[in-house]
Amino acid sequence: MMGPMDRPRAHPGRGPQARRGPGRDDRRNGARPPGPARGEARLVELTFLPGLGGVLHDEVVQRLAPPRAPRPAPGRDDALVVGYDGPLRDVLTLRTAVAAFLVLRFDVPRPRALTSGDHLARIVEAMYTSLRVAGSSSFRFEAAGADSTVFVRLAGLLHEATGLAYRPDDGELVLRVRRGARRQDDSDPGWDVLVRLGPRPLSARRWRVVDFPGAVNATIAAAMATLSGVRAEDRVLNLMCGSGTVLVERLLAGPAAAAVGVDHDPEALAAAVENLHAAGLTRRSRLVRADATDPGALAGALGGARFDLVLADPPWGTLHGTHPDGPRLHAGLLRAAHAVTAPDARLVVLTHEVRVMDRVVADGANLWRPDGDPLRVYAKGHHPRIWVLRRVGGPAAAPPG
Repeated sequence: MMGPMDRPRAHPGRGPQARRGPGRDDRRNGARPPGPARGEARLVELTFLPGLGGVLHDEVVQRLAPPRAPRPAPGRDDALVVGYDGPLRDVLTLRTAVAAFLVLRFDVPRPRALTSGDHLARIVEAMYTSLRVAGSSSFRFEAAGADSTVFVRLAGLLHEATGLAYRPDDGELVLRVRRGARRQDDSDPGWDVLVRLGPRPLSARRWRVVDFPGAVNATIAAAMATLSGVRAEDRVLNLMCGSGTVLVERLLAGPAAAAVGVDHDPEALAAAVENLHAAGLTRRSRLVRADATDPGALAGALGGARFDLVLADPPWGTLHGTHPDGPRLHAGLLRAAHAVTAPDARLVVLTHEVRVMDRVVADGANLWRPDGDPLRVYAKGHHPRIWVLRRVGGPAAAPPG
């Protein structure tokens, strides 16, 4: 049976709303809290997977053009903060951020004070701001002591003010409550409330309708596309494409002259078909079943086509592949990619087999040269690297007839 805080509502345009707090007059009159004045900057926190901070920084500057560049969030190593005065819906277009939050800072000694007066009204207003960007039907807290009487009372007040159902385990709209960052003068840091924009993390892609085991995190795939350099004239080849995450993220980043995904596993290719269709990219890409470690077989399967960019996410030897097979697989990948690419092509590889990749890159110095140091990232308990390589040598030999 539904309780008093279980009544769902997805958008802020109906039902009880609040301006100053959850007073009865406000609920009776259906008052809506006013949004910030046009052009007023809101403080936004953007979380990222460790290692992708620099990539996200550059994406924010390029895509959002904020008045000031983003900076590290105080006391955090996995988040940037930025003052943004543009449409918040644009924040949801970021591809390398895990999640985006509106940041509210309160000069109060304990969370109990958040339940009163203007403090509560600010939280309610931020929740409505999030709802205007993307609707939610419920909310929850991420906080130490989220099951305490203080948070239960705060949840009741927010439910009364917004009509959103309070779902402590699976609420869509997330409110993080945490201690403020330490201050230089050692004064009380207060408390921060972060209200997530949207009912789901930015990293949870809607196009991923088939969650294939071992699929790379979409924000890492988006970073691979960014680091490769997005060029409309590129002929793009995704070797060992799996369920298509890297190929989808490259095509969503910008146009390409051609886009082909290759894998030897029919189940992976079937998953890629579904994900590409869900992303609306079926007509912009094609899939080929072939061995991506055999230069002759790959060149034949591709019909002699040449590519300017190759993206690859070889098996890490956990869910797919084996560690003993790593050297053969990675060396074959570099040879096969060289056989089907144009002069000065780029090769971007994500792999957890760090030492193996170091060796095969050194051994294959006549095929590919590193374009800078590999980028260390975090993914599902692993710390893989992203290598960006440049092709060495002239045109590849024609495939055998």
